[in-house]
Amino acid sequence: MDILSRIQLHREEEQRLAWEGTFAEYLDILRDRPFVAQSAHSRVYNMIKDAGISEKNGQKVYHFFSDQIFGLEESIERLVEEYFHPAAKRLDVRKRILLLMGPVSGGKSTLVTMLKRGLEQYTKTPAGAVYAIKGCPMHEDPLHLIPQNLRKEFFNDYGIRVEGSLSPLNTMRLEHEYDSRIEDVMVERVFFSEDKRTGIGTFSPSDPKSQDIADLTGSIDFSTIAEYGSESDPRAYRFDGELNKANRGMMEFQEMLKCDEKFLWHLLSLTQEGNFKAGRFALISADELIVAHTNESEYRSFIANKKNEALHSRIIVMGVPYNLKVSEEEKIYAKMISESDMSHVHIAPHALRVAATFSVLTRLKDSKKQGMDLLKKMRLYDGEIVEGFNHVDLEELQKEFADEGMSGIDPRYVINRISSAIIRKETPSINALDVLRSLKDGLDHHASISKEDKERFINFISAARKEYDDIAKKEVQKAFVYSYEESAKTLMDNYLDNVEAYCNKNKLRDPLTGEEMSPDEKLMRSIEEQIGISENAKKAFREEILIRISAYARKGKKFDYNSHERLREAIQKKLFADLKDVVKITTSSKTPDESQLKKINEVIARLVDEHGYNTTSANELLRYVGSLLNR
Repeated sequence: MDILSRIQLHREEEQRLAWEGTFAEYLDILRDRPFVAQSAHSRVYNMIKDAGISEKNGQKVYHFFSDQIFGLEESIERLVEEYFHPAAKRLDVRKRILLLMGPVSGGKSTLVTMLKRGLEQYTKTPAGAVYAIKGCPMHEDPLHLIPQNLRKEFFNDYGIRVEGSLSPLNTMRLEHEYDSRIEDVMVERVFFSEDKRTGIGTFSPSDPKSQDIADLTGSIDFSTIAEYGSESDPRAYRFDGELNKANRGMMEFQEMLKCDEKFLWHLLSLTQEGNFKAGRFALISADELIVAHTNESEYRSFIANKKNEALHSRIIVMGVPYNLKVSEEEKIYAKMISESDMSHVHIAPHALRVAATFSVLTRLKDSKKQGMDLLKKMRLYDGEIVEGFNHVDLEELQKEFADEGMSGIDPRYVINRISSAIIRKETPSINALDVLRSLKDGLDHHASISKEDKERFINFISAARKEYDDIAKKEVQKAFVYSYEESAKTLMDNYLDNVEAYCNKNKLRDPLTGEEMSPDEKLMRSIEEQIGISENAKKAFREEILIRISAYARKGKKFDYNSHERLREAIQKKLFADLKDVVKITTSSKTPDESQLKKINEVIARLVDEHGYNTTSANELLRYVGSLLNR
């Protein structure tokens, strides 16, 4: 289907969703679907909830944010459960400004943008439908037409609570255009749109000397004064400020704490009483969610000023720190690259991981827990098993520093350096070493990094390099060992025979001589030592293997090379240790012979087909691992 056909379908869909009718007909809709009259906060909460909620490692995961925001599950859960959920239930939280506080490029703006884009789509669904008085510049709630003295009866009949007063403009229109017949007032379905300034507003501070308060609350239309005769006539007023246009939805207050005081005063009444002052009118009711964002230093300055106490008490601060999980940080970079013109470039496996490792290390704080270093902490945070530590230790680490993740290297810097690496390299492929080199070079030109931080960051780059060295060797090891698959199976079978004899205190029989032999302790230890099994722990490990074999047998399954992850790793490492000289010679030979060349091509094919490399990055990996083994 071509683009014009899609545009036609889009137009037809908008026409299908459109609705217009009288207030009496709108009441029929409410009787069938009372949720239509939900508040702005309730609409946002239901939008997030309707997208789906699951649980991962005891943490709630809100699918609404899943594809765009990574590693901030805890912050998002707190945001939803401590702000949106109680606000949706009309608790006092809804009378607070939501202030997202965190470092640059931490996801604050992305989070707000997702809420805005989400509302635009949600109001096109039956669950998120919004109805307003037709022709009202503020998309006013039709239920404001119900007189105050009848609202209790309306609640008894419909179960819907009505808050807010009819605006000055619609009060006049009701009298003049509808002869005070509320049931005849026209109502229409509206769809939120930031571009059309319907239900979504954005206010950004500029020079306080030139910025007018009218940007927030609207202004008098002086061209109509002669026609209407008074500045207090609502028809002579343009209700086009951001607070007017964001009614029924949400307003993003960018860099709120940089605003001049006069722009913040209006928020006091709006948050606490649900109304604001505009022109020469009575207070105007507004139902909207106000979201602001700032960084930590500006927030500290703001609360230090006693003049801001009234507003401070009306703010709920939600921390949005940097992500502290390496695997999630990788997803951030992959997303940013996919949205750029760099998506055609081949990025070798682990290139983004080393960048993520470096970034996360810069954001972590040194723990006082004995035996805990930053690398172990990083692995625990990412859900890896670290010997000697458990889930309780992880919880203690996460509570140790309240401000962990509020400083460090931001994702934009990393993406800038990856971009630089791509531009510098002529081939359309970059690897982990290219990324690390570019990250290190960029520190010299990073204006906000102190000399002490630079030294720390260079150490973190070295740590990321060591991590990559281990990964690279394992990657080549797997590719080589796979070519010796039969050898791996034979070695494992031999190990299992010896383990079974050891645990059952039996003897083995030599297949050639028939002679009885004791289990080969040297063979078993040579394998177990590859994965750090100590002399004291060997018995427990062997018994665990035997239990696993029995469990497989009971289920009618065959225990094979892939049945026990740690044993498989030990077998691979043992084989690789035995093959190290072969790998060293094969990868480092400048003029490989025919058999070496065949082996190299097999390994490259394996790296390309099963590990995500292309031929360029696979060759670079082999050369690098060869140099590591020759050191």
